[in-house]
Amino acid sequence: MTDLPSSEAPPSPPRTWSQRQRYAFLENRLYWEGEVSRADLMSRFSISGPQASDDVSKYLEMASGNLEPDRVKKAYVALPRFKPLFTVPDARQYLTQLLLLADDAIDPTDSWLGHKPPHEVMPRVRRRLDNETLRPVVAAIRQRKAIEIRYQSMSAPEPILRWIAPHALVYDGSRWHCRSWCFNRSRFTDFLLARILSLGDTRPSSIDPAIDRQWQEMFTMRLAPHPGLSASQRTAIEMDYGMQDGSVGISMRLCMTAYFERHYGLDLPSELLPASRKQIVLQNRDELDAVRASCEPNETG
Repeated sequence: MTDLPSSEAPPSPPRTWSQRQRYAFLENRLYWEGEVSRADLMSRFSISGPQASDDVSKYLEMASGNLEPDRVKKAYVALPRFKPLFTVPDARQYLTQLLLLADDAIDPTDSWLGHKPPHEVMPRVRRRLDNETLRPVVAAIRQRKAIEIRYQSMSAPEPILRWIAPHALVYDGSRWHCRSWCFNRSRFTDFLLARILSLGDTRPSSIDPAIDRQWQEMFTMRLAPHPGLSASQRTAIEMDYGMQDGSVGISMRLCMTAYFERHYGLDLPSELLPASRKQIVLQNRDELDAVRASCEPNETG
């Protein structure tokens, strides 16, 4: 490759969002699958053949060392010195694409994956989610309004009418909640969207999310391998969780710590599970208890 004459300006980067999206798609295909074709661009973005050719030509001007045509494959293949300009390859993003496709959360045409390696995802119990529940809740959050709901809690035999002022959505690892001020209880708590049976009137709300201390307070959960594990097992767990010097800190809102504990079994007494099953422990339990005691206790509706 020859250098551009000093009088020539380097090719200008793409200015539009759609151009950047097409170049990012091109780079993801090159990075993860080693090749990309004009047909891939045409199919993914519903563009014409000339537009796809123009995209590739302009990309070659900006990054000629990244790809070259392969006439046998009728595609462009990544060169050993490939270095993306418009995306940052991320293993988590790649695997998330597989998860979203397995969960039918996105259409295959919306993914940048081409060849999907054989894979299997643990089936999930699909929780009840209703557009006509979520939409008014999201609107109430956006407009700072209170909304009346008929809610089935675990603590009452029959559904109860409540006025709530939602200010955020919360995902606990398997279920979606709306973080809200409950006018019945005069406290902030979480309401499962799936247990909202119906919605009624709305009204302006003066509840300020800034006074939700468990939402505003951040806490770092410090995890370590279970002390009952062997040295080699502890090393395996440290690698698993990306621990440094035998521990790792995970920062989150205080209201999420109870969900985090349940998800990883940190709330269960150590004697209830063998070390090989529990695997990790919470190192700063006393600190967590003290912070919780200084704030309103979290309560799930």
